[in-house]
Amino acid sequence: MIGPDPWPEPISDEAAAHMAECLQRIAYDFEGRYYGQIRRHMESMRPPPCPAESCHQRQLHLFGEPHPF
Repeated sequence: MIGPDPWPEPISDEAAAHMAECLQRIAYDFEGRYYGQIRRHMESMRPPPCPAESCHQRQLHLFGEPHPF
C-alpha cells in the first residue's frame, strides 16, 4: 500500500539533479514526437473566438481615439 508520501526515502542533491535532467529529456523527446497531437488537443480545448464587435466592446482603450494614419 502506498502511504501519504509516494516518494522513496530522500536522495542526494546529485541524484535529484540527474533525475530532473532525465525527466526533462523525456518530456522534450515526448513533446518533439507528439507535438502535432498535443497542439491539436490544446487548440480543441480553446474557447471559440468571439465576434469582432463584442471583443471590440471589451477592449481596453489606453490611448483614446485612434490616429488617422
